[in-house]
Amino acid sequence: MKTKKIIATSLIASIISLNFLPLSAMAIQDIKETRIKKESKLPRKEKEAVKETQNKIEYINIKWWEEYNDPYLQDYIYKALANNQDLKIATLKVEESRQVAKLQLANELPKFSAGASPILYKIPGATNTQGAFAIPLIASYEADIFLKNRDKTRSAKKLYETSQLQEKATYIAVAGQVGAAYYNIVKLDKLISLQEEIINDRKQIYNLMKLSNEEGIVSTADLVQAEKAYVTATSDLIDLKKSREIILNSLAVLIGESPVNTKNFKRISYDNIKIDKTIPNELSSEIITSRPDYLVAQKMLEKAGIDIRIAKKEFLPTIDILGLLSFSTTSLAKTMNWENAIAGAGASAMLPLFTGGAKIANLKINKNKYEQALLSYQKTNLTAIQEINDSLSTLKLDNEKYIKNLKTLEMEKQDFGYTEMKYKQGIISYLDLLQKKEAMLVIQKMVASSKTACLINHISLYKAAAGNL
Repeated sequence: MKTKKIIATSLIASIISLNFLPLSAMAIQDIKETRIKKESKLPRKEKEAVKETQNKIEYINIKWWEEYNDPYLQDYIYKALANNQDLKIATLKVEESRQVAKLQLANELPKFSAGASPILYKIPGATNTQGAFAIPLIASYEADIFLKNRDKTRSAKKLYETSQLQEKATYIAVAGQVGAAYYNIVKLDKLISLQEEIINDRKQIYNLMKLSNEEGIVSTADLVQAEKAYVTATSDLIDLKKSREIILNSLAVLIGESPVNTKNFKRISYDNIKIDKTIPNELSSEIITSRPDYLVAQKMLEKAGIDIRIAKKEFLPTIDILGLLSFSTTSLAKTMNWENAIAGAGASAMLPLFTGGAKIANLKINKNKYEQALLSYQKTNLTAIQEINDSLSTLKLDNEKYIKNLKTLEMEKQDFGYTEMKYKQGIISYLDLLQKKEAMLVIQKMVASSKTACLINHISLYKAAAGNL
């Protein structure tokens, strides 16, 4: 009997000293799902990468982008969806928050552990050692009578929902950045083309002025002014090319390609761009409530309220239930014999009596966070209204400016036609004709800039409305 008591005592001591890692089917399934997901994210071809992002397309309202009837723009949008690093990071953050929520959910469930405990022991007075073997089974559960753990899971789920909304916001932002970069490049293509014409005209003007100066018709000061205008135009062309190169590089990063490949980036000609989108007179207030940032602020406010409830429940006792079943024997053949079983069950209720004010401070901290979340929610609401109103009013005013510039250009073209007639009739010189042509080219640059501004303002409104246009 003494020998059995010694064995039992040794086994219980060894069980308490061991750390058993619980293994659940849910954890194994999570590992499989994560592995499959990672394998599916290894694109073999560009089309496969695009296919993997089909479930995200509804984020950006792809039909709105298709209305531009620009296959090059759509191609860049799809490439960004497949390859943009910010989008991949946002997706990984969603998966991370999902696993955090599942981790918290695990705290609501009972935990089971199993292990094996072989031991060697020597009885006082004996000259030899003996062996024993135990299979301990441990079950533990925190009885969530006050639903504290349930509230913690709800709080974690709010963060998961927030990460999904932030992912959507990232998708909308990246799509808008791609569109804005693309049309700025198209605009610069046109401006560079017009600037090259201006340079050609100014070069001809300079050459004519040089001949006239040699013949004493114009002064040296006028010649210097003509040369200065020619050099300035050349310098302006360099600035335009530099701007285009910078935006091409930024577009490359947005679509996940190397900036080395920007020379192969195709785009539509400026002259083929059509502005078919109608400008809304006003937008519904429901658009504000569908914006990701508004919904994020709402979720964070809800989470802050739940966290206050959790902080209050920290003052309540914690109730734990523990169960132990162990089979111990000196013979492996009798391992699972009920006669060799050691079983026990118990429960405890613990209520900290003194924590140095930690729980009160924790409650006050969470109340403070709730106030911050409430103010952030109110600010987000006002900011959303401001951004939508700013985008809509800017679009309307720039569209009016574009219409005025078109009328100005039409009148300038008519005026240039009259100037050509005068030149053909010998009334004015070729120098006067070139100067009049340059004035028309300057107006064309203004039209190109204002037209592109309207396109980019449409995209800004799209972003402000969270794609709900």
